[in-house]
Amino acid sequence: MSEQNWTEAQIEDIKERILAALETVIDPELGIDIVNLGLIYEVEFGTDGNCLVKMTLTTMGCPLADVITEEIHEALKDVEEVKNTEVKLVWYPAWTTDRMSRYARIALGIR
Repeated sequence: MSEQNWTEAQIEDIKERILAALETVIDPELGIDIVNLGLIYEVEFGTDGNCLVKMTLTTMGCPLADVITEEIHEALKDVEEVKNTEVKLVWYPAWTTDRMSRYARIALGIR
């Protein structure tokens, strides 16, 4: 697979589109997208088209991990530059409600 010569600005634009695509992935239990829940810790995008999504779950052993991971792969198919997606679950730092966006906190009635 050949590498592209994207500028830093283009890579940042691609990463923003990746995050926008990830906003379409809804946590089935909470009904809020994984970005606003603060589950996405980092998105790396390489010039080879590989995308690494580092994320966590609200609890270890979440039975929906496979469902969410599959939905991430599906959502990122809509970002043309992404050729391969890897989802890496991380547990540090531990997720807390402090990571949630204002939108998610309001939707879930959390102050």
